[in-house]
Parts: sequence; C-alpha cells; structure tokens
Amino acid sequence: MRTLISTAFVSLDGVVEAPGGEPGYRNSGWTFKDVEFLPEAFEIKDREQKEAAAMLLGRTSYEAFSPVWPDMEDFAGYKVMPKYVVSTSLTEDDLVSNWGETTILRSLDEVAALKETEGGPIIVHGSASLNRALSDAGLIDRYHLLVFPLLLGAGKRLFSATDKDAQKLKLVEHEAYANGLQKNVFDVVHRRA
Repeated sequence: MRTLISTAFVSLDGVVEAPGGEPGYRNSGWTFKDVEFLPEAFEIKDREQKEAAAMLLGRTSYEAFSPVWPDMEDFAGYKVMPKYVVSTSLTEDDLVSNWGETTILRSLDEVAALKETEGGPIIVHGSASLNRALSDAGLIDRYHLLVFPLLLGAGKRLFSATDKDAQKLKLVEHEAYANGLQKNVFDVVHRRA
C-alpha cells in the first residue's frame, strides 16, 4: 500500500488558504509577507520532491498550480512524476500538456484504489477541500506541516469540522526555527478493524 502524505503551510489557527498570494483572500501571501524567510525551515519541501513518487491534487489547486509549476525550477522534480487530480468536473481537455502524465480521478474510492497500487509515496499539495475529505475517509497516512506563527481567522481550513471519532497522530519529526515556524511531521495511527 502506498503512503498518502498531506503537506501544508498552515497558520497556528488552521488556515491553509492562499499561502502563496492567490487572489481573493484577505490575507493572501501570508507565508512570505509576515514571517522572515529562513531557508532551513523549508528543507522538507525539497525532500518531498525527492521522496514522492506521485502527486495528488484537487481541481482548484490543479488549476492554480498547473499554469505555473511546470516552468518553475523550484518544482522541477514534480514535472516528471505522475499527477492525479480528483475532480468530478475536469475533462482531459482541461489538463495542461507541459506537466507530464496526469490522470483524473472521479472519487475517493479511486484514490483508495490508487493507494493499493505499487509505488512510492503520493504527496498532496494545497487542495484544502480534498484534504478534509481524504482525512475524513481515513486515507491520509502522514502530515508534513509547516506551522506559521500567525492567526488568520477566517479562511479555508486543513481539517474538517465533521463530528467524528478522535484520530490519533504520532509525532515522528519536529523542529522549531528562529522565525517562529514549526515543522511537525505526524504519522496517522490507523485503527485496525
């Protein structure tokens, strides 16, 4: 079974919306506007590209990343790996042609089936709605969180507000940086049936 890793920039109060400056959000660009940049705090982002074997995105994140990431040197490792987009509305004609192999998945059942295939870890970038659905379905195996020392209030959250049983996480890596960022890597402790 493949490991599904959710990676996110998240404010201390759980917001993941528009970290890179995407339009339409009051605090857009919060990851670089209000916190000093320290390269060592972002080491995990380089490691993710080297360790991941595939990328999973929701439609909104795909539509935001696909026009930009294929030509960015910082994301060159993602260009060659298979990408999967979970969407009920995208068609093959909506996919960009310069970002390598991309497959549209129509349901969480298809994501679960993908996890059963051979191969290395699958990384989920952005995709707030998809992350909440994957978490609620018990499909996420690990979280890579860079927690920013900010309270943003309103905004899309990484975790759902669904009334559900507690989900135990095991902290497997952590570090705090001089700029207040915290790296927290958690393995999800899956309940055995």
